[in-house]
Amino acid sequence: MKLQRMSQKQRNSVLHSDSRLNLWSGSVRSGKTIASIIRWIWFVRHAPAGNLLMVGKTERTLRRNILDVMADLVGPQFTITSGLGECSLYGRKIYLVGANDERSESKIRGVTLLAAYGDEVTLWPESFFTMLLSRLSEPNAKFFGTTNPDNPKHWLKKNYIDRKEEIGLNLFTFQLEDNNSLPLDYINSLKREYTGLWYRRYILGLWVMAEGAIYPNYQSAVVRAQDLPASYDAYVVGCDYGSTNPFVYLLLSRSQGTWYLTQEHYYDSAKQGQRVNKQHTEELKIFLGGRAPRYVDVDPSRPEFILELRRAYTSLDIRHAINDVLPGIQNVANLMFQGRLKISDACIHTIEEAAGYVWDLAATEKGEDKPLKQNDHCMDALRYAVMRIMRY
Repeated sequence: MKLQRMSQKQRNSVLHSDSRLNLWSGSVRSGKTIASIIRWIWFVRHAPAGNLLMVGKTERTLRRNILDVMADLVGPQFTITSGLGECSLYGRKIYLVGANDERSESKIRGVTLLAAYGDEVTLWPESFFTMLLSRLSEPNAKFFGTTNPDNPKHWLKKNYIDRKEEIGLNLFTFQLEDNNSLPLDYINSLKREYTGLWYRRYILGLWVMAEGAIYPNYQSAVVRAQDLPASYDAYVVGCDYGSTNPFVYLLLSRSQGTWYLTQEHYYDSAKQGQRVNKQHTEELKIFLGGRAPRYVDVDPSRPEFILELRRAYTSLDIRHAINDVLPGIQNVANLMFQGRLKISDACIHTIEEAAGYVWDLAATEKGEDKPLKQNDHCMDALRYAVMRIMRY
């Protein structure tokens, strides 16, 4: 992508991102990331000697979001050394690091940096970002980073963006229309794919709180059992394990590209008596009724139960569920909004939980987005199944 093909806002951000801290923020697909990458490439090509670092939530997401784009832009002048956590750009070695938890800051202790590039900064622990800034100790050291908007009380917003004049942070904000390369019909399609909190953050580019109902439009997804399709071409099961809490199996069935929650198994041990793993394992066969799901995604906190299921059902693909809470909630909300996820009115516990599934306001006040942990067993099982659907 040539500089002259960029929008004026993108060009300005490349030309004027010369502070110690430079941050691109805004909606998805708004052009902020490509502008930041071009600025980083430009900097590395002309930078004096010194250590360089690139950071993502994980090395895998860094490669997917940033490194693969750099490879397309630069060609053979950019290479990644697999397994060593390094890449090379115009002959300059760049270290690659993931910042997925509080322990990550130990990866960069002791290193002296000339510059660093950061992808999805709001997903990092604050401790890592603080350590990173302390490592940028070479003369004229710089940080270039990107983020999508998040909770307005997030540490990045409160401690850095809101103090940008005081600390000399250059902030460049983008919206969808700032990306010259997006056709209007694609922009309109993208706007239709998001709803609620994620529309305000990822489309409008606003730093807003998560509050109220998580699935405010869940009722529009409910269909009468007698109106369900007559046949399906794929099945996925989500399982949330409970011993003192309810134990849940949910069956999602696909027909013509739409997924229907057609059946639920909800066992409340507090009311119905304790069960052992063998009983829950046997229940799955009854629940499936001869159906062969592509995947059975099980609460990852119960590996011993997953092992027992695998021994009992060798023909099924039984997996540790992907427990990324916010992406899971977002996927469920988007599929509901698009009309691609429906819930049978026979699944009464799922509907009851959806009605009371709300954001944890105490966590929100601390800058975190988390659902309130109460009566959420069907909601967790639904997340697990939908995350697998989105993966395959």
